[in-house]
Amino acid sequence: MNVSPAEFAATALRLCVWLILLTALFVPLERWFGVRHDGPNGELRHNLAYYFLSSLVPIVLLSALMALLAALAAWVVPDALTATVAGLPLAVRMVLAFVIAETGFYWGHRLSHELPWLWRFHALHHSTERMHFLANTRSHPVDMVITRLFGIVPLYLLGLASPTAAGSAAPAALIVLGTLWGFFIHANLRWRFGPLEWFVTTPAFHHWHHSRHEHINRNYASTLPFLDRLFGSHYLPRHWPAEVGTDTPLAPTLSRQLIEPLLPAPPVKPAAEQSF
Repeated sequence: MNVSPAEFAATALRLCVWLILLTALFVPLERWFGVRHDGPNGELRHNLAYYFLSSLVPIVLLSALMALLAALAAWVVPDALTATVAGLPLAVRMVLAFVIAETGFYWGHRLSHELPWLWRFHALHHSTERMHFLANTRSHPVDMVITRLFGIVPLYLLGLASPTAAGSAAPAALIVLGTLWGFFIHANLRWRFGPLEWFVTTPAFHHWHHSRHEHINRNYASTLPFLDRLFGSHYLPRHWPAEVGTDTPLAPTLSRQLIEPLLPAPPVKPAAEQSF
């Protein structure tokens, strides 16, 4: 599953086409149905950079990791389990793969909030102070890889993914569909969907996850809100959050935002010392 230069260039070209299509779709919708923002958006330049970085870098990293996972799964997963799963109807396998992967993504996302060393990478995603469809890919590549592995690893270990082209289709499809849905739930759209909000995540659901303070540790699911209900992290009132963002300090430059989470965390000063 090595990515050749030609494949990498083709992926970059597809990203450019997708950016044009996404912009043509969401910019008018956000102007008509979103919250008006006065003044220039200083995040736009970084959002565009992260759109490409967070799409291209994980492809390279995940291709190598998924090849390793496939080889490991072929060695440790019992043949009986693989045969049993292969004998299931395609629709059942797809539903199982979707629910299991989404559960993994949920816990990968939740642990990114609860474990300080993972939060150092994930805080970048919460630094946006204006919800916008491009906030979906405003993420550190390491954060994206770790979260995706939480959903993909169980598929290989349970025989729902394999080294073959057909066996690797489920992880690839889940990543693509999740990314596309992510643009929607991050978008600056003040839409509510009534009973549908019980079954699928929406902008309102995810905007509360980006609220600056009280509810930033709620609504971790990427597509299935019942996971938050099941694990006690669901929050969706009728109103919208007044403010989004994070109080975690963020480096001002793109290079430092990428490098600093990879460095040892600075020591925490005692409270008495911080007051001076």
